[in-house]
Amino acid sequence: MSKSYLSIENLCVSFRSGSKVSEVLRGVDLQIDRGEFVSIIGHSGCGKSTMLNVVAGLLPVSTGAVILDGEAVERPGPERAVVFQNHSLLPWLTAYENVRLGVDKVFRATKSRAERHEWTLHNLALVQMTHAKDKKPHEISGGMKQRVGLARALAMEPKVLLLDEPFGALDALTRANLQDSVMEIHAQLKNTVLMITHDVDEAVLLSDRIVMMTNGPAASVGEIAHVDLARPRNRIAVDATPAYIQARHAVIEFLYARHAAVRAAA
Repeated sequence: MSKSYLSIENLCVSFRSGSKVSEVLRGVDLQIDRGEFVSIIGHSGCGKSTMLNVVAGLLPVSTGAVILDGEAVERPGPERAVVFQNHSLLPWLTAYENVRLGVDKVFRATKSRAERHEWTLHNLALVQMTHAKDKKPHEISGGMKQRVGLARALAMEPKVLLLDEPFGALDALTRANLQDSVMEIHAQLKNTVLMITHDVDEAVLLSDRIVMMTNGPAASVGEIAHVDLARPRNRIAVDATPAYIQARHAVIEFLYARHAAVRAAA
């Protein structure tokens, strides 16, 4: 068994519809260290979200295994918190109540009511949402909703934070602000993060490694790019550095080559 903190081992995932079987992932191997920020990128249909959902315990493996901190992942659990592109907040609850719901579920037996209250406020402050704690989702912007969703996930103290294109529906400025917030939180908490993205610059800016998937069906890990940029990172300062340019070029070259191969085969 791998000694990595999060280990995806010979992962295969297939879906059956009647007599037809669709193979989405084939033989995926990936090891992630504690505290590492890893992004997964690839063309649509390459199984990125399927892989994340398997790590989250939302989908079963067909063959292979996902091991987190020495334990096999077989079902959803609070040690793996997910932030989706859709914020998924309960519309009848305030920002505070949405976060508190998760806190109560995870810590009811280990924290007092007062401690759970303070922990909820702490995580809202972590994402700069204390000022809007009493507002409901329809009263706040899309970026603010995502901050609340991130606070809810972080408040569960997960071993792995799973981000499924969390900024994909946001405008460019809001997206940049949230990326900066995620970098600051990662620097502070040293948490392990696995993120799905379509954005090459986002992947390079945030990640320690970028996993590039081959095209589906039966997708697998094609290449892995290491991002040799010191932390903390400033998007303006790193934008023109050789390490940033090299990592960005490696990802774009891989994705373009895959796209060209699909067009040639069409």
